Amino acid sequence: MLRFLMIGAVAITAFNSIQAQEIEITDSLTTTVVDTLQQDSVKLDNKVETGFFTENLDTLKVNAKAEASTTPLSYPKDLPDSVYIKRLQEMASPLEFPYNSKVRAYIQLYTQKKRKQVEIMLGLSDYYFPLFEEALDAANLPLELKYLPIIESALNPRAFSRAGASGLWQFMYGTGKMYGLQVDSYVDDRRDPIKATQAAVNFLKDLYETYGDWYLVIAAYNCGPGNVNKAIYRSGGKRDFWQIYYRLPRETRGYVPAFIAAAYTMTYHKEHMIEPKPADIVQATDTIMISDLLHFNQVSAVTGLPIETLRALNPQYRRDVVPAQKKPYSLKLPFEATEKFIAFKDSIFGYQREKYFASNRLVVSPSNNYNAPSAPKNKAKVYYTVKSGDAVGLIADWFDVYTSDLRYWNNIRRNLIKVGQKLVIYVPKDKASYYQKFNTMSYAQKQAANGKTISASTAPSSTPSTVSSSSVDANYEYYTVRRGDNLWSIAKRYPGISNNDIMRLNGLSASSKINPGQKLKIRPKS
Repeated sequence: MLRFLMIGAVAITAFNSIQAQEIEITDSLTTTVVDTLQQDSVKLDNKVETGFFTENLDTLKVNAKAEASTTPLSYPKDLPDSVYIKRLQEMASPLEFPYNSKVRAYIQLYTQKKRKQVEIMLGLSDYYFPLFEEALDAANLPLELKYLPIIESALNPRAFSRAGASGLWQFMYGTGKMYGLQVDSYVDDRRDPIKATQAAVNFLKDLYETYGDWYLVIAAYNCGPGNVNKAIYRSGGKRDFWQIYYRLPRETRGYVPAFIAAAYTMTYHKEHMIEPKPADIVQATDTIMISDLLHFNQVSAVTGLPIETLRALNPQYRRDVVPAQKKPYSLKLPFEATEKFIAFKDSIFGYQREKYFASNRLVVSPSNNYNAPSAPKNKAKVYYTVKSGDAVGLIADWFDVYTSDLRYWNNIRRNLIKVGQKLVIYVPKDKASYYQKFNTMSYAQKQAANGKTISASTAPSSTPSTVSSSSVDANYEYYTVRRGDNLWSIAKRYPGISNNDIMRLNGLSASSKINPGQKLKIRPKS
C-alpha cells in the first residue's frame, strides 16, 4: 500500500487474487476494438490484482444456505466480448469505459464469483448513491464517480484498512484533515457519509484540475499524485492511464479496471440475474442538532431505539458519545423517532447524567481526585442549563442553595461557568417540579420568582398560544417561521431558549406543525 499525504492519497481495499481463464477475442465486433494496452507493445494479462479488495467485500457476510437457495441454477456466464463492449459503449457518461481482458476479469469477479456480495451492495446503494449523486452533481462532476466507494469500502462506512484509511471513501488521517474532516478520539468524520462525500468531491475536483483526465484522477485517488506523476515522467510524459499502466503500483493497475467493472455491474446487474438484497438500514431519517454531551445509551434508554440503529445512522461517533461542548453536533434519527426525542429531550439528557458525564464533563482527569457527590438525603436532583448573563451567585440564589454547594456539586472552580453548561442542583423533593421550570423562564421571571421587583410586562404568560401577525403581544419577542424551519432550529437562533420554551409559550405539542409565515412567541421582552 503506497500512500502519499501531500494531496491526500487514499488507502484502498483490493480483491483476493482470482485466476481468470485465458481470453481470446474471436467475435467479429471485437476486431474493431483493440485491447487498449496493446499500444506501445504492452501486453495486458487477465488476472485480478491482489491486494485489499476482497477484504472489504468479504465483510459482507453471506449465509451459505441462503446463498445456495437464492442463486439461480443458470445465469449468464462468460458472455462474448461483443456483449460487454456494446453495453459499455451504451453507458451514457462523460467517462469512456474501455474494454480489455483486465476489465473482463473484474466483470467476471463481480457477476460470477461475488454475486451475493454485489446483491448486498446493490441494496446499500439505494441509501448511499443518492448522497453521492447529489454532491457530485452540485460540483458538476461525473455521477459515475459514485462507484468509487464500491472499490474503496464495499459501501461500508465503518471500513478501516490496515493502512489506517477509514470510511466509505477510505480517507487517510492526513488527507481527511486536509479536506476539513474532524478526526479525534470521539469523532471520525471520515465515517460520516455526508461530510466524507463532500471531502471526496473536493479531492476529486483538485485532482482533475491537475490531470484533466478522469482515469488518471482515479489512479491518483488510489496511489497518490506522487506515484502518478512518477509514472508519467518514467513513461516519457504520456498522460493516459493505459500508457503508464506498468509504471504504476501493482494495486493501482487493477483499480481502474475494477472501477469500470463495478460501473458495468451496477448498471447491468439485472442482465446477470443479480437482484438487490434490501439493506437493514433506516431509509427515512431526520437530523437533530445536539448542543450538550450525549451518550447513545441515554437516547436508547428513554426512546427505546436500539444502540445498533444509532450506530448505523451515526457511524462518525467512535465511542457512542456526541461530544457537543464547544459546538453543536448532528444526530441522525429514524424519522418516526424524532418527535419522541424532542418531546423527551430533558429526560434523555438527564438520564443517568452523572454516570456518563460526571460533573457534565466529557473526561474527568483522575489527577483532580474529584468524584461526583451522591444526592443529599430527602433531596431531588434537577438540571439547570446556564444561559447568557447567568452567574454562580445568581443561580444559587434562584434555587435557594449555598454557592459553595453549587460549586461542589458541579466541580466549579473560580465561579467559572459557560452558556449551555448543565448544572446539577439538589432541591427539596416536593419542589422539584417548581425549580425545574426555571429552565423555561427568562432572567426577569427568575428574579421575580425570587422576590425581586420587576415590571408586569415580564411576568410569565399563563395561557400561551400560537399567534398570527394580527394578534401580536407587544410584551414578547416574535419570530416569523420560514420555509424549512423547525422548533429546534428556531430555538438555536436564541441563546438560552430551548424548543420546549417555544412550545410552552405558544401552546404547542411535540406533534404540532408550524407553517411559513406563522409568528411564534420566543421570550418576554426584558
